[in-house]
Amino acid sequence: MYSRIVTGMINGIGSRLAYVEADSSKGMPYIEMVGQLSGEVKEAKERVKVALRNSGIDMPPMRVTVSISPADVRKEGASYDLPIAIGILVSQGYIAEESIKDTLITGELGLNGEVRAVKGVLPIVQEAKSKGISRCIVPKANVKEGAVIDEIEIIGVMTLDETIKYLLEKEDKKAQMIPPADVTPFYAPKDERYEVDFSEINGQDSVKRAAEIAAAGFHHMLMIGPPGSGKTMIAKRIPTILPALTMEEGLEVSSVYSVAGLLDSKRTLITSRPFLDPHHTVSAQALAGGGRVPRPGIISLAHRGVLFLDELPEFKRDALETLRQPLEDKKIHIARTSASHTYPADFMLVAAMNPCPCGYFPDRNKCTCTDNDIKRYMSKISGPILDRIDVAVQAPRVDIKQLALRTKSESSSSIKTRVAMARQRQLERYKGTKYRFNSELGAKDIKKYCPLGKDEQDMLEQLFEIMDLSARAYNKIIKVARTIADLECCDRISTDHLSQAAGLRMTGGIN
Repeated sequence: MYSRIVTGMINGIGSRLAYVEADSSKGMPYIEMVGQLSGEVKEAKERVKVALRNSGIDMPPMRVTVSISPADVRKEGASYDLPIAIGILVSQGYIAEESIKDTLITGELGLNGEVRAVKGVLPIVQEAKSKGISRCIVPKANVKEGAVIDEIEIIGVMTLDETIKYLLEKEDKKAQMIPPADVTPFYAPKDERYEVDFSEINGQDSVKRAAEIAAAGFHHMLMIGPPGSGKTMIAKRIPTILPALTMEEGLEVSSVYSVAGLLDSKRTLITSRPFLDPHHTVSAQALAGGGRVPRPGIISLAHRGVLFLDELPEFKRDALETLRQPLEDKKIHIARTSASHTYPADFMLVAAMNPCPCGYFPDRNKCTCTDNDIKRYMSKISGPILDRIDVAVQAPRVDIKQLALRTKSESSSSIKTRVAMARQRQLERYKGTKYRFNSELGAKDIKKYCPLGKDEQDMLEQLFEIMDLSARAYNKIIKVARTIADLECCDRISTDHLSQAAGLRMTGGIN
């Protein structure tokens, strides 16, 4: 007898439907599995046999053939265990075929019949809904994650025995009935509470202003200054002034974390913008993602949030170079012999560095570096990476008088109010387009959304020649000027806005 169970498989941060086909026939007792399967999927037959026996199911001596399609795609992971077990039971007539109609099943099995959590339930349920599936049976540990998607039944099961009893419900009215999970609401807190605040930073007004501009337009930012000047403190406070995640953005980020296996019953949704600060010894693969079975890397986990790289020149050259494509394309491609995946990587890069190896240049009373030392140190960061930075600012040593001030600086909530207003102007401007922030503007749309008057155009031409700008840097100055204008509630870009935007490249030394 033949049966077919619908299940899901991960494809990047998305999913596609897969089908577990089982056929039971007379012959030597044996389970054969086909369909371009990895080692852990092939091992499922042993887990399934023991789990069925420990759940009180005595399999008749039959030859069972299991095929997982599509056959041209390699199958990875243990999420096929539960659908394989149910497929075998349906093929042997233990469960009625009607019970699995319009139902997707996924889950790993323990030898005792326990149904264990799997990765990627959120995108799998999203795909199931889009394909007209009305019900998903998932591990109990993943039920809240799956219930984020509305208008589809999510059934959480803890054991194989519980799953079987649920599917028998239509035949036996006395069988155990599991109610569908309640929808998990997306809740982005309006007033997020952070342990840090901009009010704790005295001085560095120009750096805080640059951080505000970067946050308002989601621009990449670089801070250059001596040790102890507050670069790291400012970077860690940038999330406190960023606009809240929208529901659409939250689902995108949550899908990335779901595929990476970082969601659980306690953390079912990502509702705050991520902030990741890897150590400078991080490898290129850890940043980009990949592995034998491709998984999202740090830059994808920072999607819609902040990636902070402290001590930028200390990162390995090959690790920094992996940022080139994501900084421009907002996504990263991972190619392996088994598959090729694309992960989102639309993050805000915030970097900090010293001006020289010892950190004290140009203070020659403290700096012991030669000119060659400084050039060699700065050359660790390639020109193409620096060219992708929108905002760069010097963070000078803080004066003792500023540190001794008892009055608090401007709070994060106050700065966030201005950022939110600038963000709203951008939402209204780009309504109906793919853009959300000024930094995302493509070169072909800059003239449309950032028109310049004659005086502004003349000034920009002079800046282009004086600063020896690349075409990318030229466009970035315009986009940063547009953000400055939004913060000042101006409809048009002025020469003053362009002057400020250009200064944010010159002061960082990346013109």
